[in-house]
Amino acid sequence: MNNTITIKNSKVVNEGQITETDIIIKDGRFEKIGSDLESEGEVIDAAGLFLMPGIIDDQCHFREPGLTERGSIKTESLSAVAGGTTTFMDMPNVLPPTLNLDLWKDKISIAEQNASANFSFYMGTSNSNIDEIKAINPKEVCGIKIFMGSSTGDLHVDSEDALNDLFKESPVIITTHCEDDPMIKAMEQEFLAKYGEKIPVEMHTEIRSREACLKSSKKAIELAEKHNANLHILHLTTKEEIGLFSNKPLSEKTITAEVCIPHLYFSRDDYATKGTLIKCNPSIKEASDRDALRQALLDGYIDYVATDHAPHPLEGKSNDYMTCPSGVPSVQHTLLVLLELVREGIYSLNDLPYYLSHKVADRFKIIDRGYIREGYWADCVLVDLERKYTVTKENTSYFCGWSPFEGDTFNSKVISTFVNGRHAYNEGKFLETNLGVQLEFNR
Repeated sequence: MNNTITIKNSKVVNEGQITETDIIIKDGRFEKIGSDLESEGEVIDAAGLFLMPGIIDDQCHFREPGLTERGSIKTESLSAVAGGTTTFMDMPNVLPPTLNLDLWKDKISIAEQNASANFSFYMGTSNSNIDEIKAINPKEVCGIKIFMGSSTGDLHVDSEDALNDLFKESPVIITTHCEDDPMIKAMEQEFLAKYGEKIPVEMHTEIRSREACLKSSKKAIELAEKHNANLHILHLTTKEEIGLFSNKPLSEKTITAEVCIPHLYFSRDDYATKGTLIKCNPSIKEASDRDALRQALLDGYIDYVATDHAPHPLEGKSNDYMTCPSGVPSVQHTLLVLLELVREGIYSLNDLPYYLSHKVADRFKIIDRGYIREGYWADCVLVDLERKYTVTKENTSYFCGWSPFEGDTFNSKVISTFVNGRHAYNEGKFLETNLGVQLEFNR
């Protein structure tokens, strides 16, 4: 099979610039980038299209092992590729939870056989697995995940000694889900007393409150500062939390934050039409929070964008508030959302690779990915900025079969995705699958 691809006449969006150029991909990597290159191998005329680095999503829940009635590494990585995401990092709250290196290696084995995008997996944390965390090889494991008072079972770290040990000893980035569980439980009881079991879904904003987020985020930052730890706080949702972070250059930070697609796109007002489909943790909050998060990304207080992709069967998502699971599938639509915000004048097209690829690669020290550079792995996506795309059940790839964006029309469309130099996806069709490889980190 031909391992060479020439992409002609595309407008390359990369490192803050847009340049019309040709690209030759050979043996999985960008070999030449320049004007009027002599074509080799498969030739793709990309006139009128924009080529960007493939998206790197540092927060996904692909549900394998143990929860494959919701999705799997195979199905959800295909959805990722259909949306221009070429690399994902998957969370440990599966069955059994990824709390030791043997279970982590089991996930790697599954992905080696089934992943259509490049991959890494977080190690989970508990009150008692510090020895497993200390044994991590930082060149292989993307990071650890701490549920700071916001989960159940073995993944819930509520011991002060355990938290101090984790922040002191982790050899990799610490990522945290920050919500204060006692505050949430107290609010839940208050709303059950007021409404009974029929709590309106928009009250999710109040139950999983801004105060619960702020208290927990402050605690994580205090621990990181105490132990000089490398901390990344996942899915910010409130304007108050933004003030906890710096807008220094990423290279000067050891404490960073991200915003996820549901919180960047939706607000509390959308519960009226989307209902429980947009119930997620932390909760989607006010329009003023969404707008502040958008601005904080632009200003550098928030470093980049992820999804927190978390599929559930539609049957469960249609339940009443108390029995409806939290989680939103979104990895197929990341780029469409950001391009829409460009069209609205919120962001510049030049800057999107920083939010979706460059900064994630830099933060995790991923080797040879996240940029369109000669010698780097050829992970990239072609988009048409003038072709409308309406999200339907039929064109949604998630195993769960639904999307919170269903019925929404975006003004751009993903045309082609390339993974490790292979033409993986084109015009709604998967051309090659199982192309993903394990990430390597320069640590």
